[in-house]
Amino acid sequence: MSKELYYEVTGSGPLLLLIAGGTDDTRDFAGMTPLLSDGYTVVSYDCRGISRSRSDGPPPDVSMETQVEDAHWVLKAAGGGPAHVFGNSSGGLIALALAARHPDLVRTVVTHEPPAISLLSADDPRRKLGHEVDEAYRSGGVDAAMTLFAAGAGFDKWDPDPPGGIAESPEAMAQMQAKLARMQTNLEFFFGHAALPYMSYKPVVDPSIHVVVAVGEQSRGQLPHDTALALAERLGVKPIMVPGGHSGFVTHPTAFAHKLRQILAY
Repeated sequence: MSKELYYEVTGSGPLLLLIAGGTDDTRDFAGMTPLLSDGYTVVSYDCRGISRSRSDGPPPDVSMETQVEDAHWVLKAAGGGPAHVFGNSSGGLIALALAARHPDLVRTVVTHEPPAISLLSADDPRRKLGHEVDEAYRSGGVDAAMTLFAAGAGFDKWDPDPPGGIAESPEAMAQMQAKLARMQTNLEFFFGHAALPYMSYKPVVDPSIHVVVAVGEQSRGQLPHDTALALAERLGVKPIMVPGGHSGFVTHPTAFAHKLRQILAY
């Protein structure tokens, strides 16, 4: 498989791989990386088909197996591992799948609000969201898919007045606005070639791997928060609360990096 992935490596110490969610890229970690790189070799990358990891020609559909092998390749290119792995949203699913496929390369998985909708209760209508969003995209395009996805995921549900506001600083708010702008450029690929494999994936966790399930303080009621709780229940572990919401590492990078360092030091 040809590798056309953009990745960055900074800092020194044990490897820490950061995996962004479906429409996001390594720039989402810009506020947090400098706060981690004095103790870790921080590695991050744009997933296949996203931002700076786009290939020439017609974009291919990207399976979870391909996502895992891409993460594996990035780790090897950065030094080999074993590594701590943090993944947000669908990146959290990749982190779990990487640990299942290559347990020798993973020390700790911190999976932050992974959308493992297959773990929801059988009567939860959100279990159908992946196929419904895919059908909406095929029939109505990006706008139709995004409208259905946002409503189904509950991304309109957040505390309008959380402690400290929605972001910890004006700089973090600017980073969040830039993230939303980048997301728009990746929606076509995400819905057309990556979303359904993510939302159809059922995590298989190697019992030898230390898995931490993280949920945002400001994302209660949203789909990824609920699926993370379902994963924690399945694993028999207590979920760890982290600052912010589904993008807390963008809106609260200082507090989030501090919490992540605490988790990895445990």
